[in-house]
Amino acid sequence: MTTSSAEPASPEESRYQVMRRLTRAAAHSDAQLITEAAALADGWVVLVDLMGDVICSTPRTAGPEGVRAAAHPRPLPHLTIRRTTDAVLVVSPGPAVATARVALIAETCVDLLRIQARVHRAEETLRAEQRLHSAALHLLLNGQVVLALKVLGTVGVTHATVCRFTGTAIQAAHQALWRTAQASTPQNTPRALICIEGANLVIVLLHSGSPDIRKVLPRLSAIAERHHLAGGVSDPVPLDIIATAWSEAGTARLNVSAGQIISATGMGAKGLLQLVPVHRLSAWSAAILQPLGRDQHRTLEAYLRSGSAQAAASALDVSEGTVRTRLRGISSALAVELDNATVQAQLLLAVRTPTAPIKARSPACLITHPPLPTELLSPDNAYQWAADVLEPLDAPLRIALRSWLQHRGRTAPAASELRLSRSTLTEWLSKIGDALHLDLQSAAVRAELHLAAETIATSEDAPDFLPRRGGRTYRN
Repeated sequence: MTTSSAEPASPEESRYQVMRRLTRAAAHSDAQLITEAAALADGWVVLVDLMGDVICSTPRTAGPEGVRAAAHPRPLPHLTIRRTTDAVLVVSPGPAVATARVALIAETCVDLLRIQARVHRAEETLRAEQRLHSAALHLLLNGQVVLALKVLGTVGVTHATVCRFTGTAIQAAHQALWRTAQASTPQNTPRALICIEGANLVIVLLHSGSPDIRKVLPRLSAIAERHHLAGGVSDPVPLDIIATAWSEAGTARLNVSAGQIISATGMGAKGLLQLVPVHRLSAWSAAILQPLGRDQHRTLEAYLRSGSAQAAASALDVSEGTVRTRLRGISSALAVELDNATVQAQLLLAVRTPTAPIKARSPACLITHPPLPTELLSPDNAYQWAADVLEPLDAPLRIALRSWLQHRGRTAPAASELRLSRSTLTEWLSKIGDALHLDLQSAAVRAELHLAAETIATSEDAPDFLPRRGGRTYRN
């Protein structure tokens, strides 16, 4: 950028030219503005803060005189004194400069300094808000939900969707998102947290109730594409288990290319949350989960999403013993065996279902046969869905996947049942994930795959029917 010429103003220079020179100087710095003003006034100019210290002066030797004039402002024929937001401007023009020109210089400088002050305050406010968002995120991740909402001044928020982006342009994306958020959202009621956390650009969307993830993904996908970022997004989860969503989004982010975003717990267009109408899912989910209290519901969701009582205890900030006690109560209330893989798969689908206004109905019992409840899909539609999902797999891989899912994603017992080494089964699972283009680390993905595998399973989809040659299992 070209800085000011700092040359005296000629009498022929118009008001526009004077203001243009001052504006160009102000765009560079306050010091450059004062230098330009002194050149235009053919004298000296000093900017003094309210404590009586010189902010900048041209020339430097004029500082003390400017301080004295600012401290005792009184009408003097050779001085023009103007008060800005947080400083005092003193102009001493040369004898040949017209009074109107001096007034123009002083008034323009004051206006520009006020604008600069507003910009600085806005920048300071922005930095403070960004620090506030980071602090609120840390509070949420540490289970301090009530305190986080008080810090944000947000009420009525119950759920959050976590999205984590990586890429070379996260800083630019961060600033762009902040500008958009400030323009569209009242500052005292943030509906999203936007911050940089390590090498991640983090967006936490705040919701009242569990929203339909289909309404969230397009906005996040546009961010990834526009800034060439790789992103992973969680399901909407209750605020007090947001740590689980944080992990889900981070894991998913590793499995996608720049410019794309992937749902941590979704199967794309083939997912049941995409396939089954929301009102049907919501009615079924509400009937299944109706016997549970709030703490039981939170505990069940944390347990199913994290995969273990220990991880759920960490997410809920309670002891593992408390989680196990609650799980026994949940098992009794729902009249189900929580160790059953099909039970877990159906319950995870139920807790992931977005909330919707529905009429109250009596509790319904969870039934494991058929694996996919008829309240959601007819038997024919369920079979067609399952066949489409698993179509890329041949029989040996399908048998191996079914066994592994029946053991709730535990490799050692599945390998033993299949009479495979753990390394072989791990290799097969990697091939299955690649063939299906799915992340098998996701509990939600495993749950839907389990329902699909059980829906199309025949008597021959069992470990005893794996092809074997010379005592060793092999793939065709």
